[in-house]
Amino acid sequence: LRRCAELALVRFAPLLAAYVWQRQPFRLRYVPRRGETPAHIGGTTLFGDNVEDEWFIVYLLREITREFPGLAASIDDNDGEFLLIEAADVLPKWLNPENSENRVFFYKGELHIIPLSETPEQEWDLPAPCPTVPQALALLSTRSEEFLAAEPIRAAVYKRIDGYPEKIQASLHRARCYLPAGIVAVLRQRPSLVAAAVQAFYLRDPGDLRACRRPFRTFPAEQRVMTVVTFTRCLYAQLAQQKFVPDRRSGYTLPAPSHPQYRAHELGMKLAHGFEILCSKSSKVAPDAKRNVLSGPLWERFLRSLKEKDYFKGEMEGSAKYLELLHMAEDHFQQCVAVPESSVEVNPGDEILTLLQTTSFELKEFEREAASLPPEDDDSWLDITPDALDQMLKEARNESLPSTNEEEQQYDLETVAESMKAFVSKVSTHEGAEMPWSSDESHVTFDVDSFTKALDRILGADSEELDSDDLDEEEEFDFSDGDDEDSDAGNQRQEQKVSPEELVGSLKSYMDEMDRELAQTNVGKSFTTQKRAASSVEAATSESAGPDSGAEDAELAPVDVDMNLVANLLESYSAQAGLAGPTSNILQSMGVYLPKNTDLTGSSSRAAQ
Repeated sequence: LRRCAELALVRFAPLLAAYVWQRQPFRLRYVPRRGETPAHIGGTTLFGDNVEDEWFIVYLLREITREFPGLAASIDDNDGEFLLIEAADVLPKWLNPENSENRVFFYKGELHIIPLSETPEQEWDLPAPCPTVPQALALLSTRSEEFLAAEPIRAAVYKRIDGYPEKIQASLHRARCYLPAGIVAVLRQRPSLVAAAVQAFYLRDPGDLRACRRPFRTFPAEQRVMTVVTFTRCLYAQLAQQKFVPDRRSGYTLPAPSHPQYRAHELGMKLAHGFEILCSKSSKVAPDAKRNVLSGPLWERFLRSLKEKDYFKGEMEGSAKYLELLHMAEDHFQQCVAVPESSVEVNPGDEILTLLQTTSFELKEFEREAASLPPEDDDSWLDITPDALDQMLKEARNESLPSTNEEEQQYDLETVAESMKAFVSKVSTHEGAEMPWSSDESHVTFDVDSFTKALDRILGADSEELDSDDLDEEEEFDFSDGDDEDSDAGNQRQEQKVSPEELVGSLKSYMDEMDRELAQTNVGKSFTTQKRAASSVEAATSESAGPDSGAEDAELAPVDVDMNLVANLLESYSAQAGLAGPTSNILQSMGVYLPKNTDLTGSSSRAAQ
C-alpha cells in the first residue's frame, strides 16, 4: 500500500507540483487496520475557502482508480457524502444520509453506488442498513457493473470536475507585486507559501498586527523590487478585496491611487504583512526540513519519473525555466511524498526563516529581471453583473433561460395558477415539500368515506367520555349545564347513528352559513367573486323577490379562486421590487417565469386593451 501511494503521487506529480493549495496539499498515507476497516491508503485535506481544491481531489481520486484498477476510493467532507449532495435532484428515493455510508465509491474510473439489500431482484443480503467496508469491496469486485451509478447522477458529479487538468491553469492569476527581495527569493524556492501568507493576512487579528506596528524585522520595506506572483483566483480575490491601511511605523507607504503601479504596491504591502505575521509566529526551532530529503533513493525515483513523463518540457538542465520547475517539484516532494506518517505539519514561519538562511540572492539581479517582467493577468473576472450572476445560478441548476424577446414570451396566468395549486396539492413532510416537476403526475384524490369515518370517530358515537380534567375545566369556566333535558337530548344524540351523507350535508350547511356571515365582513369583501351573466328575465325575477334576496345572491357569489390566487401572487411579486422572494422562488422552481414589473402606466393601458 505504501508503494501504491508513492506510485500514485509520482504519476500525478506534474499536476500536483504546479497546483497552489489554499490550506493543505493532497496527501496519501498508509493507514493500518482498525476494527472492520482494513488497512488502506488515505488522507485528510483542509481546503478552506477554495472549494475547487475539494473538487480537484475528486478528480484525482477518479483518475487514480482509473490508473490503478485494483483500488476503490471513497470521499466525504464535513457535510457528509457531498457527491450525493451535488446530485441530490436525481438521486433515487431510497438513498438518504442515514443509509449512504460505505455505498458511494469510485472504481475503475467510474462512480458506483451500492443499492439497498431490500431492493428486489437482488441476490445478496447485507445484514446492516449500511454495508461494512469489506462487504462493499467484495460486492464491487464481483458485481461492479451492476452498481454503476445512473447516468444523471454521474453527469451531475462529472460536471463539477469537467475540464481538469486544463482547468488548473485557468484557476491561476498572475499579478505584479512590489515585494521585499527576501520574499521574492522565498517564493522562488517555495511558490506554495503564497497561500499561507495570504491566509495569515486575510485571517489576521489584533494580536497578529502587533508585529506590524514597528519596522519589519524580517522583511524591511527598504529593499523592494517589482515581481510577478502566481495566486489562485481565490487567494487573489481575498488579498485584493480587503481594505487595509499600513501602520506608519512599519515603513510601508502607498503611492496615490492614481499612480499606475498603485495596485502592485498595495498587493505587495498586504503580502509582506502576511509573511511578517508568519515569521512572528515562528517557534524559533529548526524544522524537520533541515534533513536532506532530496538526496535519497526516493527522490531519485521521483525525479526519474518526472523526466520520463516530460515534466520539464524539454528545458535545458540548469536553465531558468528548468530551475523553476525543479523548485516546484522539490516543494511538492517535501510536502506530499517525503513527509512521514507520524510527522507534525511544519510551521510556515519556520520554513520561511530556514529558506532565508539557506538561500542567497542578489538584489541587482532581481532589479534587472523587473525591467522585463511578463504582463499580468486581467482581473475583470472579479466584477460580475447581476445578469451574469442570474445566468450562472440558472446554469448551475440546469435551468433553461427564458427568452429575452418580449414577443416570444408567453405569460399564461392559468399556468401560474395551476402550478401553484399543484404545489399545494403535493404531499409534504418534516423533510420539506416536493416540487411538481411534471404536469403528467396523478392528482391528489380525496376519499370521502375515509374522511367521514375519521370525523365520526372524532365527533360521533365512538368518541370517548370526557376525563376528569375536562370536567374540571367545564366547571371552572361554567361551560357545563346542569339541565336534565339538555343531558337527555345529548344522550339521544349520542345514541343516534349519523350516516356519512348526513354528516357531509351538515358540514355543507355549516360552511354555507359561515359564507353568509363572512360575506358581510371586510374579509369576505376582499375576495374577487365570479361574475354571473344575468338575463333580463332573471333580473326582473330577482327584483320582484325583493332587495334582500338580490343582495344575498351577490354576497353568496362563488369566490374566483384562480383570480384571487394570481392577484395575490402578482402583488407579492411586485413587492419584491426585482429581488428574490417567495413568489419568484416557488414559481421558478417549477419552471414558471413572471415578466418584469413594468411602469404602472404601461401596465394599466395593456390591461384596458
